[in-house]
Amino acid sequence: MLLHESAEMYLETIYVLSQKEGFVRSVDVAERMGFSKPSVSRAVGLLKRGGYLTMGENGVLTLTDTGAKTAKKIYERHTVLSQFLSLIGVDGDIAAKDACRIEHVVSDETIAAIKAYIKSKE
Repeated sequence: MLLHESAEMYLETIYVLSQKEGFVRSVDVAERMGFSKPSVSRAVGLLKRGGYLTMGENGVLTLTDTGAKTAKKIYERHTVLSQFLSLIGVDGDIAAKDACRIEHVVSDETIAAIKAYIKSKE
């Protein structure tokens, strides 16, 4: 299943919330992303059908192995890009917002080069 930017954003949000809170429900995702509950419900259904997450009887969303792997990759891209943009002088808030947009289109090769650059500056 080819993931679109919006699906990647949902996966990243679920991943981040699960790391902070230990469990995630659709209402938590809606609140964090500022989306309506029906929009989140639709996205959750698509991600479930794609094999990226499951939903327990109690409504808790759990990333599958594929979902977790994908979400971690997206989150790492976001983190690397935010760090890089901050390193070159972009304000932290702007860096985070720009990284959020860039993370969905940048190549693995570019991310690897940025990571190497950051490491060389540490």
